[in-house]
Amino acid sequence: MSTHGGGGKKRGIPLLTSSRKWLDKQEIDYGKILIIFGVVVIFAVLAVVGVPQSKVVSFIFLTSPLWLPYLTFHLFFEKWMQMVGMKFLVKGGRTIYEIKLPQDVFKSPEAMEFVFTQLYNKASPDNLMETYLDGKRPVFYSAELVSRGGDIHFYMTITNKFKYALIDNLYAQYPGVEVIEVPLDYAAEVPHDMKGFSLMSFIFNKKEAQVFPIKTYVDYEMTKLPKEEEKVDPMTPMLEMLAGIRPDQQVWMQILYRAHRDQNFTNGQLHAHGTWEADVEQEIDKMMKRNDFAEQKDENGMTVDFGAARLTTFEKDKVDAMQRNASKEPFECVIRVIYLGKGERNYDGGLYSRIIRTLAQTSIKGRNGIGLKWRTDFNYMFISDPFYKIVPAMKREELHHYKARNWHAGTNIYTAEELATIFHLPGKVSATPTLNRVPSTRGEAPSNLPTGSPNF
Repeated sequence: MSTHGGGGKKRGIPLLTSSRKWLDKQEIDYGKILIIFGVVVIFAVLAVVGVPQSKVVSFIFLTSPLWLPYLTFHLFFEKWMQMVGMKFLVKGGRTIYEIKLPQDVFKSPEAMEFVFTQLYNKASPDNLMETYLDGKRPVFYSAELVSRGGDIHFYMTITNKFKYALIDNLYAQYPGVEVIEVPLDYAAEVPHDMKGFSLMSFIFNKKEAQVFPIKTYVDYEMTKLPKEEEKVDPMTPMLEMLAGIRPDQQVWMQILYRAHRDQNFTNGQLHAHGTWEADVEQEIDKMMKRNDFAEQKDENGMTVDFGAARLTTFEKDKVDAMQRNASKEPFECVIRVIYLGKGERNYDGGLYSRIIRTLAQTSIKGRNGIGLKWRTDFNYMFISDPFYKIVPAMKREELHHYKARNWHAGTNIYTAEELATIFHLPGKVSATPTLNRVPSTRGEAPSNLPTGSPNF
């Protein structure tokens, strides 16, 4: 998983690349085995050619002034940035809100797209001290769908600085909604050691290069505001799955998102990288064959303008969708689903397939979709975790990161439109009876709301 993704495919060494891809698909943890194998091969080859091991060790120590400072600097830099980033996160605090749905939601998911757009904040530092001493950076927010025994709740968590912006925009876009601050995190009821619970965590990401958009509410024509009985809401399969679990089971779906920005030294990265929009433009240029046309010249050496490539209707729709998506605010996101059962007796592995397919409706042929990227399990346990120590540790780590509303690896780019497709307040098109809705329609927002929101 990577933070940035270009449109083109990278070529690798044929045999090694195909072998690695096959091992990845089999979910085999081959990293440690590969390192040990490589070290053994190196020493075996040196022994065959007659190089004593003492000389190899001496050479490593003699060259340490060359490679040791480089290695230690990168390790120190990474740990330092993690430390100051955690300090910035803790200092900002976090508030969890439960969102109780209105009786009627007549708006399309575009209303939630507006909310996400208003929360977009790159947290650009004013100077290097803010970057390397204060740890200023975009922090993760989260949108969460939680089912306890089929009882579904909507939650959103946000740093304290922007919590009133969230409340203001939810009330502005959804008349009748109720936003309640949660004093105790629902995830706290599961102990860190998971005693008494069985757990499986699933990580979802885009199936193809992230320059290609998923099937969004615009593709479902929800912007035309059809009648409730005529709507096709992409959230309904997810809600039905959440409503269908047994009383002693829980499913937590967490969408972590933070503002996407370019990477450079000012923002805290040693290697510069542009924003995602440049990757989208590069892929569109490739599809339109603009570079090929630009390189063609006539007999006098003058560039010949052949115009744009002739695209099929399918290709044109794809380019239009990419350009529309690139015009929206981008977020770095990851989607995590945790499935819990009280004890092994109430844990049903048959629910896995329903969880994995819960976002299948976002797939559109020739573009993209959301699918399973990783889970806290291996296909070949006797190779990857013969003593069953790694999997329990992974599950504890996933539970810890869920509670912290944080992610420790790479992300994908999702725009506000894509986020709003996955998470929005559904109307009566979702007939799920266990959705928590406000008993009666609220005429206006509470009168005790703060008069203004913090400036972004």
